[in-house]
Amino acid sequence: MARSRVKLWIVAFLLPALLVVGAVSYLAWRQRVPGVHAQFSPAPKYLGLKTPLTLDLRAARGGVQSVEIRVAQGASRVPLAQQSFSGTPANEQRVQLTVGGRELGLREGAATIEVRARDGYWRPIGTDEQVILSVPVTIDLTPPSLEVLAATRYIHQGGGGLAAMRAKGAARLGVKVGEEFFPAFPVGDPEGGLATALFAIPWNLPANLPVNASAEDEAGNAITRPVPAEMKPRRFPTDTIELTERFLVSKVSELLPERGQIPPDQLLAGFLTVNRDKRREAELAKRQLGGRTQPRPLWEGAFVQPRNTKVFSNFAETRSYRYNGKEVDTQVHLGYDLASVKHSPAPAANSGVVVFAAPLTIYGNTVVVDHGLGLQTLYGHLSSIAVKDGEAVKKGQELGRTGTTGLAVGDHLHFEVLINGISVTPVEWWDGRWIRDHVGLPLREANIPLLQSEFPAPESQSEPATPARKRRLARAR
Repeated sequence: MARSRVKLWIVAFLLPALLVVGAVSYLAWRQRVPGVHAQFSPAPKYLGLKTPLTLDLRAARGGVQSVEIRVAQGASRVPLAQQSFSGTPANEQRVQLTVGGRELGLREGAATIEVRARDGYWRPIGTDEQVILSVPVTIDLTPPSLEVLAATRYIHQGGGGLAAMRAKGAARLGVKVGEEFFPAFPVGDPEGGLATALFAIPWNLPANLPVNASAEDEAGNAITRPVPAEMKPRRFPTDTIELTERFLVSKVSELLPERGQIPPDQLLAGFLTVNRDKRREAELAKRQLGGRTQPRPLWEGAFVQPRNTKVFSNFAETRSYRYNGKEVDTQVHLGYDLASVKHSPAPAANSGVVVFAAPLTIYGNTVVVDHGLGLQTLYGHLSSIAVKDGEAVKKGQELGRTGTTGLAVGDHLHFEVLINGISVTPVEWWDGRWIRDHVGLPLREANIPLLQSEFPAPESQSEPATPARKRRLARAR
């Protein structure tokens, strides 16, 4: 009888208690499962006239089902975005939007971005109304100030120039040529707001394309001012290159080593891969190297052409490649090919710092020297390299020896001048008067103390118009 009463007590009281404890524990466990995690990338500090926002959402369970983003300022709550994610909810979602601050009806000053989000996981107590992310920001609707002080007056297609400007409150400052942006570098006291930007007119852009100085603050407020420069068109040469099987055998294997021995019937396809894809890789690398520049000029005076060299391929020369009597490709040659004797020294065209010294696809063994303010020179097809990355070099210092590495036909030096990674004609930078008139003069007009030696000298001391100089200028035009 006693045992029966114990069993009844267990059944009547203990089992229900265990079931209650278990249920409560289960519900508590579900309640503790984390909700949606939210993070801005990057975290905004300002909201301006046009501010991009990127919000990353991650749910632990159940997928992200919806999100609401709003701005709180005082008693006001202004919605920025409200989105539901249809279909099978994913655990990770990204929301991208651009906030137009003036349309929000908020005043300049402090505010807070609030984020609410809901996942598909059931909990005993809902959390839909909780703010999961709160980010303090400043509403800033005033664009930075911007004034163009001076600029190069005449610029040719495929050439370069300089703009001097004064800006206040700008986080991103430079010159825009079409879609290309050339950053400006501050000069002197930061409170003064002075800056200079070297810029290029890419060879394939229309000569009448507008050139504008551009300033943007951290809030995304932007302002532009026209750069008073007259664009002049330029005609570029053409050439035809006949491909031989011997050339293809040697170069395709060199530049596509991962393919091993290439069958004869695949040589042309391999060459086209090199001439197109590898060429694009090199162009991308040059753009990336353009960002590795010093914020001050490292050069002085005219850039030098290697002694006893002759230009035999021109800048922006359109080349037609023919094989077995048929045209198979067309590309543009962005530099000068300089011929001399085999394995000639390749001197630095001016003082600077080496930012690249290694093989570079179609250019073979290559050295790139940074001269500051985004200005760089490239030396390709070298048989040997005599400098290393990060090394400071002087004008005329040997960087290596000419050769046939890369996509070279015969021993020569491929030489380029680059502004922020965009190739421009070298002939301008070989001319001391051009540098004084197109770089030094706007600096002097803006009263910016850079490159004092490049400022125009009095007429009596100007460089005489020698026959050699006349020929260089004629080629540039």
